[in-house]
Amino acid sequence: MGSADTRIQRDADAKTITITVPDKKLAITIDYSNGCTIKQLILKGKNTLSASGIYSGIRTKSQAYTSQDNAGTIQVVENAGGVTLSGIKYGDKDIAVRETWNFKINRDKIRWDITREYSNAATLEEMAFPKWNFSDLSVWKGGIMDNGGMVWCKYLKQVNDTYGVHTGGVTFWNAESGDALRITAIPVKDHQIASAYSHSAQNEFTLTHQVTESQLQQRYNLSRFVSGRANVFAPFEIKKGIVKVSFELQYIDYFKAYSRGTLPGIDAAAVRELLNTTGRYGVVDNNIIGANGWLTNWKCLHEPFFAQIGMALNDPNYTKNMSSTLDQERDQAMLNDGRVLSRWHNAAGDEIPGTYNSKTGYYEAMWGYTIDSQTGYIINASEQFDVNGDINWLRSHQVSCEKALDWLIRRDSNKNGIFEMMNNNVSEQKASDWLDIVWASFENAFVNAQMYEALTLWANCEKTLGNKEKADYYSAVALRLKTAFNKPIEEGGFWSPAKKQYVYWRDNDGSVHGNNLVTPVNFAAIAFGLCDDPQRIALILDQVEQRTEAENLFHWPLCFDSFTREEVSGGNWPFPKYENGDIFPTWGYLGIRAYAKYDKAIALKYINNILEQYKKDGLSSQRYSRVTQMGLGDDILAGISTTITALYRDIYGLRPKWNRMGIEPNMSKELDGTAFSYTHLNTVYALKLSVNAYTMSTNGFSIRSKEGFGAVKTGNLLTYYPQNKDTMLLQVNAASKRRINMEISSWNAAAYSWIVNSADRYRFSIKGLQPGAAYLLKINNTVQSVRAKIDGSYSIEKVCKPATKFSIKKA
Repeated sequence: MGSADTRIQRDADAKTITITVPDKKLAITIDYSNGCTIKQLILKGKNTLSASGIYSGIRTKSQAYTSQDNAGTIQVVENAGGVTLSGIKYGDKDIAVRETWNFKINRDKIRWDITREYSNAATLEEMAFPKWNFSDLSVWKGGIMDNGGMVWCKYLKQVNDTYGVHTGGVTFWNAESGDALRITAIPVKDHQIASAYSHSAQNEFTLTHQVTESQLQQRYNLSRFVSGRANVFAPFEIKKGIVKVSFELQYIDYFKAYSRGTLPGIDAAAVRELLNTTGRYGVVDNNIIGANGWLTNWKCLHEPFFAQIGMALNDPNYTKNMSSTLDQERDQAMLNDGRVLSRWHNAAGDEIPGTYNSKTGYYEAMWGYTIDSQTGYIINASEQFDVNGDINWLRSHQVSCEKALDWLIRRDSNKNGIFEMMNNNVSEQKASDWLDIVWASFENAFVNAQMYEALTLWANCEKTLGNKEKADYYSAVALRLKTAFNKPIEEGGFWSPAKKQYVYWRDNDGSVHGNNLVTPVNFAAIAFGLCDDPQRIALILDQVEQRTEAENLFHWPLCFDSFTREEVSGGNWPFPKYENGDIFPTWGYLGIRAYAKYDKAIALKYINNILEQYKKDGLSSQRYSRVTQMGLGDDILAGISTTITALYRDIYGLRPKWNRMGIEPNMSKELDGTAFSYTHLNTVYALKLSVNAYTMSTNGFSIRSKEGFGAVKTGNLLTYYPQNKDTMLLQVNAASKRRINMEISSWNAAAYSWIVNSADRYRFSIKGLQPGAAYLLKINNTVQSVRAKIDGSYSIEKVCKPATKFSIKKA
């Protein structure tokens, strides 16, 4: 027997219903012959499910019941574009469940509504609302979740390895075929949804959804991942009554939906896979984005690159989660005096005694007070503002960011402009930064370099918030730090003329330590703009490249020579071992940023090296051996993706700002023809990049320039920011809503010139000219003398035809 709707095929004898979307890329088969199960979920002709299929159910302390155990008669009613199955019953005398499943085709999606009625209140150990059972762990490479994170199937290695998160939507993908399944989860209002991903006893890959009135708690401490245990969430209460959840199922062309565009000279597929796995892996759960990731249930707050990862991922779900992560850290990880706790973990054991909060998971690391948690919070908050563009969100972090900065500013006992750690010397055997078993003490160059970046970024945020006094104050503190930092070590700074490098730290007795060419220290000095001396930059970067080449290393080690024995924990000995000489690609973005303006070829070499390494091993390591260059460590660090986030920031030059899209590229000839789209503040920007030829376009405008710039169009008003700075701008107000097409010929003191290639009546306003100065304005071949207003602005009204040329220069 068949349905009148050819998309719905019902076999009344076999008691099956097959629902197929019009393009035939997605189909499901429902079996109601013995209970009720979705026994097939077919993508482009291939069934992805195990024999268990998809079913619903509950589990009490003593018994499990599912929709497959249905004892009654299931009623089937066909309707326009869908079908309803009711009378699904399971449970016992203490807790009985009645369900209705409604399916409806909506273009290329199948919507599945599950309405569940509980007979009584009860305590459940788990529910399946529903449970999806895929054939095995090779069906999908992983799943991109709607909190910006991902489940990486290969890491559910053992039976019952389970990862649980407080979100429901996911896009599973197969990296070989490009087939993907998107499950959009829609709980009813005032209900929460959670997901558990697991490796079943039948070697299936399973997803179990749970819908509850309040957020599920963890069963084992604060663990989101548990090994060898099927249950990750604690028991919970349900109430008598009705609960509903909806799911939309959709076939996705993964290669198209997650395309990174056309990237000449770069393996775009490797970029896509690296960012969608390693880059997302650090998302532990909602409100917890880190780098150590969900396998180890760890997040280090003393890492300043999470917002940058989000900038490269360009996923609004990650962006939203990163904002709420910083909100939670502001509210739970900051002490009253402004100290930012350095870590989050699922259980105690890694903390300075008395600092672990079992309710929140935040604490101070046992290795020492890692002060870069202060700078990490500021840098992430500042860069996150540029990504989320939410000035009210930034304002909600103003007091806390000031407190975090001021906490560290107060730590300058000798008043020399360099900020001090909480440990004084190596004899204390305590750490003060990310290298947590290296005894960097007192005046730490790595932390102070990050402090300079934090001060600079936050000063700009204060300016945006209208607090010029605070902006000037933090800029002045940054300048004083820069001056002190760059002094020779004999004068109290960090520069070693003899070693031609910045040293790592100075103890309170004046002794200097870490002159063994520590790469993150020297890269940070250059990348963050502390070191702007071309000669010093060359001395450092040439030395690093020569030594890396000499050892044929695929990436930079943490240091090139050994620390002394008393400077490090015994776990770092003998050299090269662990933080004393191994390769930690986590700090790759600092190297790329340092080399990008010095020698782009070197920057690109290490970008391509990390992509090659990803194709070999998925970067599934904490670090790499200096000797064998093989992966080491149980921890996987999402920070290993930062070499590729730097490709976007420092080569392609993506600089989204809170009020515009910006690009400041450093392109090489082999990258000519790079083209991709980027979504910022709900606007899709098409970017085309070649050497000295950059085009940004949207539905509303197109701008081509030889130099970096920023732009935004609101209504009929297009604003162009030369060099992506706020010092000058050109505003183009069109009479109609037609697209504005412009080319910037030059923008410097000699002449500000542009060409309009679209027809309309425009009002052009330039801001940032010399107040009251005389200028020569040229429109096509007509020249006239004009004068800037007292506020440095000048406006022109003109009806333009394509290729109308404008130029204004000092008279």
